[in-house]
Amino acid sequence: MTSDDKPTHDGDRTPHTDQQDAANKAVTEAALFEAFGGVRGMVETVLPGLLFVTIFTVNKNLHVSAIAALAVSLLLVVVRLVRKDTVKHAFSGVFGVAFGVVFAMITGNAKDFYLPGMLYTLGLALAYLITTLAGVPLIGLILGPVFKENLSWRTRNPGRKRAYAKASYAWGLILLAKCAILFPLYWWADTTQLGWVLIGLKIPPFLLAVYLTWVFLAKAPAPIDVFAEMEAAEQAEKDREAEREAEREREAEAEKARGAEAAAARNYDA
Repeated sequence: MTSDDKPTHDGDRTPHTDQQDAANKAVTEAALFEAFGGVRGMVETVLPGLLFVTIFTVNKNLHVSAIAALAVSLLLVVVRLVRKDTVKHAFSGVFGVAFGVVFAMITGNAKDFYLPGMLYTLGLALAYLITTLAGVPLIGLILGPVFKENLSWRTRNPGRKRAYAKASYAWGLILLAKCAILFPLYWWADTTQLGWVLIGLKIPPFLLAVYLTWVFLAKAPAPIDVFAEMEAAEQAEKDREAEREAEREREAEAEKARGAEAAAARNYDA
């Protein structure tokens, strides 16, 4: 067990350490909220599919259900654009719904509305596991820029790399478990049954994965702010250049003074 993995006891921690832990947890919460969109991002993820399965359950009309789901996805993007908010979560929802709509329209099977998203979930689960086994956990690639640490955790922060690995394994296994439920239902259940189960599995696995990520990262060493380091290095270089310029000016003044003294000496001798 390494020093990063050793448990700590409340009696052994100083107030300074408690403050650092609280700050680390706050930073982690803010970063996860930004990366995954928070409550609004979850609503934007669930609403189109919920609308599709609700309408299809009532009238069994694939075209009406698909158009309604796509329309609400576009509306969510427009609302974000009007409010000048970040649109990445809404746009990802539009693309996911659009793929589902196109696929279902081509095959004529309403269940195929869900298939692209299911395949994406499976691919994402494998990506989390494979990248972690390769030593570059996907969750670290996603959150590194958010924490302003980029890839510094790979070589300079081993405790944080371990936390990213644990979180990526958690995401991968949770998504694989979700796929293990959904793919059999794709073959055996009807459209409405699959749709309602899929809606039910949208938020809970996601919240579990985010919570485990928060747990692992809150206990990990603080991120190394490489942007602050670059800014500090740039400022130090500017300071050195300013010092060199000042030194050149002092030397020039000294040279002028020596020249003036030499000229005064020649005039005196003359």
